[in-house]
Amino acid sequence: MKEYEQEDPIPQGDLALQLTALPRETNGFGDIYGGWLVSQMDLAGTAMASRVAGGRVATVSIDRMAFMVPVAVGAQLSFYTQTLEVGRSSIRMLVEVWSDDPLSSEWRKVTEAVFVFVAIDGSGRTRPVTPRR
Repeated sequence: MKEYEQEDPIPQGDLALQLTALPRETNGFGDIYGGWLVSQMDLAGTAMASRVAGGRVATVSIDRMAFMVPVAVGAQLSFYTQTLEVGRSSIRMLVEVWSDDPLSSEWRKVTEAVFVFVAIDGSGRTRPVTPRR
C-alpha cells in the first residue's frame, strides 16, 4: 500500500459511490463486515471501469487490500476510484473508501485495494477496451 499512501492523505480519484453503513451490514459489535465493504468497492469500481471500457466489464482480481480502521454502523462511506492503467482489454483501478463517522466527526481512510477488470462482450469473452468519446 505504501506507494499510494500519503503523509496527509486525501481521497484519490473520483467519487463513485456514497452510502451509509446500516445495521444489517454489521456484526454483533456494530462494525461493518469486511466482505460487505469489499462488495461495495467492487460495485464502485465496476461502475467506473465500465465507463472507461465503454461497456461491460468483469472483475478479474483484487490485490493489495488493507483495512486500516473499523467502520461503525451509521458511518457515511465514500468510495473513490482512480484508473491506474488501461491495457488492451484490462483496467487496473485503485478503489479507496473513506468514512465520515457521525459520532466522532472524523474523516478517515478506511481501506484501499487495486481491482483489475477486463472488458467483455455479450458472450462473456474478452474484448478490446473501447475508449469513450
